[in-house]
Amino acid sequence: MFQRQALCGAPYPGTNSATNMASSENKTARTLADLGVTQPTQVSALFLEVRTRFESDSLLARDESSWKHFRDAWLGRKSGVLTQITDHWLKTATPEMKRVVGAALNELRAHVESQIEERRKAIESGTQETAAARDRFDLSLPGVIRPLGSHHLIGQVFQQIEDIFFSIGFSVVEGPEIETPYYNFEALNIPEFHPVRDDMDTFYLDLPKGAAQPLLLRTHTSPMQIRTMEKRQPPVRVIVPGKVYRRDNPDATHSFIFHQVEGLAVDQDITFCDFTGTIEYFVKQFFGAGVKTRFRPSYFPFTEPSVEFDVSCIFCGGSGSAAGGGTCSKCKGSGWIELFGAGMVDPAVYGFVKYDAKKVSGFAFGMGIDRLAMLKYGIDDIQVFFQNDVRFLRQFP
Repeated sequence: MFQRQALCGAPYPGTNSATNMASSENKTARTLADLGVTQPTQVSALFLEVRTRFESDSLLARDESSWKHFRDAWLGRKSGVLTQITDHWLKTATPEMKRVVGAALNELRAHVESQIEERRKAIESGTQETAAARDRFDLSLPGVIRPLGSHHLIGQVFQQIEDIFFSIGFSVVEGPEIETPYYNFEALNIPEFHPVRDDMDTFYLDLPKGAAQPLLLRTHTSPMQIRTMEKRQPPVRVIVPGKVYRRDNPDATHSFIFHQVEGLAVDQDITFCDFTGTIEYFVKQFFGAGVKTRFRPSYFPFTEPSVEFDVSCIFCGGSGSAAGGGTCSKCKGSGWIELFGAGMVDPAVYGFVKYDAKKVSGFAFGMGIDRLAMLKYGIDDIQVFFQNDVRFLRQFP
């Protein structure tokens, strides 16, 4: 707040008035006789001090509130600086000095009033300019369009698959990518020296000597089927999406990293017909109602019976012929494309999770997400999923 200020010395505003009085002489509160002013030249010097102080104070009036304090400090009727000069300098002056003091006071008053008004206009103008600058932003105009990211195509396919299985009562579970041989192999009816490990027994971690057990990067997401059945009693209906690792040499259709979704349903009286209906529903939802399906006998250690699930070629419509003539390059003229493996859960697996194989039955399946994405979107090289080329990614917003 602005305060009445001594003319010589302490800064203004912001210092305590009692301190000002103690630190410097408050000349406007004393008469000219007390100040020893008896000559006109001395009056001019005294008023020059007042004007200098006024110019200094005016610089501190930067907004409406501080301007009001500034105005009251100089023009206040009871204790303003000009009022003090009138009471102490003019009224008490000798007749000879009154003419000089009156002229100097009138000149100072005119200057103070004009400058205070100018300061008010400047502050008001600044406020208006600020408001005008604010009003220059037309909020009705469209904003600047910023480029937005999107889900990776693999993530989009994951979501599509999850949505389909959600709609028929499945839930999603996820698990660790670093697994033990027990969950990755043994509990899935793949003992240590089983031949199928030749294709899957890969990427072991280099652990310190004395480690409790070996660890490896999971070769499929099936370990979570075992972990889930250990924690839940039937009914169980889950899908397990995730990243898996195998010792494959990279080419257009193989990668040592890829993605899978494996599914499991276990309950009383689940039959192969339930399995067939579930898989056909998924395929028709994912590829379209026009596709045909078929099963072929196969073998997997953890299912019995086991099948390979094929879908009619979505590129040639199952005819085996390309649109431009000749053999379809996708299905090699057969009209069918192998999609994934599946089957009824082998009763031996139930023994690892303490299910009664005489009371429950179920089915399991595992599909490669990368392969499904390649088929649905016509992509012929799996490596593009891992190259982070925005030219490719922008095609699938």
